[in-house]
Amino acid sequence: MYYYLIAPNKPILYNSHALVKASLYNVIMKNTPTTSTEQSILRLLKKESHSYLSGQALSKVFGISRTAIWKHIKAIKEMGYVIEASPAKGYRLNQKSLPFNAFEITSGLKTSVIGRDLVFYEEADSTNDIARTVASNGAGEGSAVVADSQKKGKGRLGRRWESPAGVNIYTSVILRPDIPPVFAPQLTLVSAVAVAETIAKYLNPPASPFFKGGIKDFSPLTEGGMGGFLSVKWPNDILLNSKKVAGILTEMSSEMDRVNFVVIGIGVNVNMSKKMLPEELRQIATSLKEEAGREISRINFIQTLYLNLETWYKRYLNYGFEPVRKAWTSYFTMAGKWAKIQQMDKIVEGIAMGIDNDGALLLQEKSGNITRVISGDVTI
Repeated sequence: MYYYLIAPNKPILYNSHALVKASLYNVIMKNTPTTSTEQSILRLLKKESHSYLSGQALSKVFGISRTAIWKHIKAIKEMGYVIEASPAKGYRLNQKSLPFNAFEITSGLKTSVIGRDLVFYEEADSTNDIARTVASNGAGEGSAVVADSQKKGKGRLGRRWESPAGVNIYTSVILRPDIPPVFAPQLTLVSAVAVAETIAKYLNPPASPFFKGGIKDFSPLTEGGMGGFLSVKWPNDILLNSKKVAGILTEMSSEMDRVNFVVIGIGVNVNMSKKMLPEELRQIATSLKEEAGREISRINFIQTLYLNLETWYKRYLNYGFEPVRKAWTSYFTMAGKWAKIQQMDKIVEGIAMGIDNDGALLLQEKSGNITRVISGDVTI
């Protein structure tokens, strides 16, 4: 494992030879454990969090003095970890207050590829821009960029994505699928299913990805989840109670007949309050916290998101687009509604019929003709 530490707007590189070569950073960051001893102490405190560990016991385990243990504990606390200290008992980690950092994200990952190589920023301009840079320099499939905040977060069509610190998920994942470039837009829908499935785990009851017509008529908040109506909006939005809660930005580098890499940018409003949003967005956007009335663990959320994305990506590569299309359609609530699509040079209108086997939106125009829409901004 390798940690490369940095100033607030430069990354920590975690466990990644390719990313080390790609980013060329080797500076210091303050909110992630940086030495193997600190990482080992943290792991042991997590494992034994039900009880206190004395300084003497830790000293014996790690073969260093109690004073050195105290200094490491002090450094760990300065990173944002809450460690209870008792002169008589020793140290105990409060696992309910873990900071959002590269160490915590990667420590509990259950993926085999996605997120195993990770670049973490306290503040970045845009995770997608960084991911494109490191991908161009050789970062491998599944490499991920995470930021606690973004200065220039972006959505589709160059729109600004509000990215305050300490509340949401902003991540970009590098994929290198062996597919023709024409199929790359399908990966937006693959990602949308993964994001929707992740959010669904926080609903009450947990949502099936194959529930026809979306997730609806759930009870209000219970301890295990939130009530809500979960749906997808073609091509890249996830809605909760008809308000945008997440978005996806897919960018590609390709040759004539092959994809070099695809960057999947994902933004999820997790713990953002309504007052953090610009006035003009407060009626059309929301967050999991706003709907649940409680905070959601960003660490658990992003770990689940990476696992779901890896699962659906592998399914797509092994079985094609059809399983993804079925799952995506189960969340699609635009079907049968009149939709208007703003394209570069024209507006297309019609009844939304669903998506075809390539992921294009099918519209039935007034004439009865079925039109395939491969891009555009949709309003209902």
